[in-house]
Amino acid sequence: MQLTRDNYFSHQAGIDYMSVSQFKSFNKCQNTALAEIKGLYKREKTTALIVGSYVDAYFDGDLDDFIKKNPEIFKRDGTLKSDFLQANIIIQRIERDKLFMDYISGEKQIIMTGIISGIPVKIMMDSYHPGDKIVDRKIMRDFSDGYDPETGHLPWYEYWGYDIQGAVYQEIVRQNTGEKLPFYLAAATKEKEPDIDVLHIDQQELDFALDRFMRDAPLYDAIKQGVIEPERCEKCEYCRKTKVLKAPSESSLYFI
Repeated sequence: MQLTRDNYFSHQAGIDYMSVSQFKSFNKCQNTALAEIKGLYKREKTTALIVGSYVDAYFDGDLDDFIKKNPEIFKRDGTLKSDFLQANIIIQRIERDKLFMDYISGEKQIIMTGIISGIPVKIMMDSYHPGDKIVDRKIMRDFSDGYDPETGHLPWYEYWGYDIQGAVYQEIVRQNTGEKLPFYLAAATKEKEPDIDVLHIDQQELDFALDRFMRDAPLYDAIKQGVIEPERCEKCEYCRKTKVLKAPSESSLYFI
């Protein structure tokens, strides 16, 4: 399948290729990730996600098309809802910063494919500077650490898996060009007064993240191919929806 901007997010592309977002979905719940690939489940389009897409569309030059496809961003009187007025404030804050604008000024939405651990992988880069760097835009709630019950507090970029994204992007670009380029996040927050940052992710962190991708991707691909049954997290929306009771559960008594 030859990928284009029109079919990159298609059902068939999700079957033929693994992406970072698909990988992260498997990390959260294998059962839900497989259901999404099969078209049995679709995640809700949240306001937080649409705000980020609004900002992305502006800087990619696709805002008019985005507005046509997302009329829900307007109130009945035709004015923007408050979340998207805030998105405009974020855009204005970004545009006032020369360094930020320089980093996101590369070639937009560049698609590449490659093979990692024997698995076809696709990427679409927000801002690609050939021979220089890879930059991805992020619109965050804030830059606070995230908390994972298994690993504890993590810096925001690691908590959201952006280290894995950078590692995969870097590797696919290396396969296509022979160049191992540094990876940056150009990020802004949704706070009343937006914060901004251009963050370089250390190469050791990228190498470690790529190892994790290479380790787990074959398992997730085997689940996609129907070779292995997916595990259920029993916590997410889709697992709750498809839960089948087989026997009563037992209460647990705790004594001090």
